[in-house]
Amino acid sequence: MSTEASHDSAPTAPKVMVIDDSQTIRRTAETLLMKEGYTVITAADGFEALAKIADQKPDLIFIDIMMPRLDGYQACALIKNNAHYAKTPVIMLSSKDGLFDRARGRIVGSDEYLTKPFTKDELIGAVRAHLKTA
Repeated sequence: MSTEASHDSAPTAPKVMVIDDSQTIRRTAETLLMKEGYTVITAADGFEALAKIADQKPDLIFIDIMMPRLDGYQACALIKNNAHYAKTPVIMLSSKDGLFDRARGRIVGSDEYLTKPFTKDELIGAVRAHLKTA
């Protein structure tokens, strides 16, 4: 008999990636998501994220817009232009709440736009909406 607890046909927890150059944002999101049972992968910038995406294959990606080396818009466009990951939901994170920023996020393929600081309900709500989990 298996010692692992069996969950209702949920083989593994969904993997959520958080890409942000702020360690505080990464840790906050990671803590909130892990408390809800998600597996969390973090990256400090777009380049680090792209390597981890290929390796870890996250089910959903949160990505900060303003980052060094490869910003969120560029990284989102690269993710969405890759046939393997085009269907992976990408949610932009930004402290800017302008119409231009939201429109640019849509143009590069983001599925949603969250303004920082986000609440636990906003973060978890976005994950549930895109992963169709209870």
